[in-house]
Amino acid sequence: MKTGRRHFIMTTGMGALGFTFLPALRPINNLFDTHLPISLPRASPESQGISSKAIRNFIKAINASGIDWHSFMLLRHGHVVAEGWWKPFDAAYKHTLYSLSKSFTSTAIGMLVIDGKLKVDDPVISFFPDELPASISDNLKQMKVKHLLTMNTGHAEDTMPKLRDAQDKTWTKAYLEQPVPFEPGTHFLYNTGNTYMLGAIVHKITGQTLEKFLTPRLFQPLDIEGYDWETSPQGLNTAGYGLRVKTEDIAKFGQLYLQKGKWNGKEILTEAWINEATSYQTKSQEGNGDWSQGYGYQFWRCKPGFYRGDGAFGQFCIVMPEQDAVLAVTSESWDMQKSMTTAWENLLPAMQAGSLAQDQAELAALKKDVKNLVLPIAKGSVVSPLSSTYNKRKFKLNTNEYGVVEMQFEFSKDGCTWTTKTASGKTSIQFGWENWITNKDSITYPYPVTGRFSVPSKIAGTATWSGENTLQLNARFVEAIHGDKITCTFDGDKLTVSFLNSLAENTKTNPEKRMNLSGTAS
Repeated sequence: MKTGRRHFIMTTGMGALGFTFLPALRPINNLFDTHLPISLPRASPESQGISSKAIRNFIKAINASGIDWHSFMLLRHGHVVAEGWWKPFDAAYKHTLYSLSKSFTSTAIGMLVIDGKLKVDDPVISFFPDELPASISDNLKQMKVKHLLTMNTGHAEDTMPKLRDAQDKTWTKAYLEQPVPFEPGTHFLYNTGNTYMLGAIVHKITGQTLEKFLTPRLFQPLDIEGYDWETSPQGLNTAGYGLRVKTEDIAKFGQLYLQKGKWNGKEILTEAWINEATSYQTKSQEGNGDWSQGYGYQFWRCKPGFYRGDGAFGQFCIVMPEQDAVLAVTSESWDMQKSMTTAWENLLPAMQAGSLAQDQAELAALKKDVKNLVLPIAKGSVVSPLSSTYNKRKFKLNTNEYGVVEMQFEFSKDGCTWTTKTASGKTSIQFGWENWITNKDSITYPYPVTGRFSVPSKIAGTATWSGENTLQLNARFVEAIHGDKITCTFDGDKLTVSFLNSLAENTKTNPEKRMNLSGTAS
């Protein structure tokens, strides 16, 4: 069954007691030495019924999978028992969630239902009387909030591309104008436009964006800070994507759901709503692994019997009630099913009912494994006989689509600084010689491609000489997901620069479309 999801991805001891009222405790000892203020308690894996060796095997399986994981955090019985970030990603950085944002939007809807301000059986058109098409089809009339939540609105294709292309109308009006060929409730189709409409309904009822509505009711109680959420031209949050939070924030969100809506003794969501939102509400994709297990209210069911929020390229909030566990993941995965299978096969068998004897040797080895996590780095040579020739030399560029008029490379023993000059100013990015260097400030990348590349982000970079006259720069957007490979070829006074973004490099459906740059030394 065609669902539209794949299209959007490429366009878009104490444990036995339980922790129903898990407090936001600051631990005495931070086992894995993250350098952030933290609010989830930490404990050794063995104390919560998982061996350090099993988690080490999990990390080995991740590294052997060929998938770029950026971070993970595993909670058991309310304690963080393992966490890690693959350099250059870091605990301090927020991360683009893609469609994992949908589960946060569903949470806002749940809060309005609990408050009695909304019913899931309310007609969608009742919220937008001034934006309806001249002719309202019977299927559009029958569409309810629940159909938005369960991706059963009756559309034949994802409406989000039509919303994003709307030039002279609001996104809500553009959505309501789309044909609805199927009776709502009869046709599952993963449709990010549906989630945008849920956010628009929150705005209609409260006068607030999702971000403002959730700040006092979710983000502040869970001590989630430094987040942001993309917006539509009308200033509403994009709802189905675009939220950025830290890995620990994803874990807190999952723990809130595991605790049936309780946090610090306060009821943020009711148990009844969480059970309804995360249970099987509709069939989903047929014959598609963990996507075939059914869908709730912006949550997916999983083969082992639990549920998850997930986003493109492997952003996961996996909640395992039977195991009393939560797994938060950020990544750039080209095989999300493989990512999940790696977790199922390595973690689920390792979770024991009681605590285990401490294994100090394995725990020490686990700490070392976590400390050494790093994404693959391109290797060539850190020196070239031509370095001195082109060091600080300025190249005037031919006319190009980016408005870049000048480019310069400055080489040092630590790396390369690449400077781009346009009419509006200069942008300099540092790259370490076969070593990740993360630039201090968040910037908008000067050479954007389709997707989250346009979101301001800190950029980490490595550099290597792949040949005497060929400099390869590798960029990672560490507050987003993706990366870029920049190949700079020097030929006498001539310079040619080509690009290969990580989507184009790893898929066959997103070819690199950016033009090469060329210039001459001044």
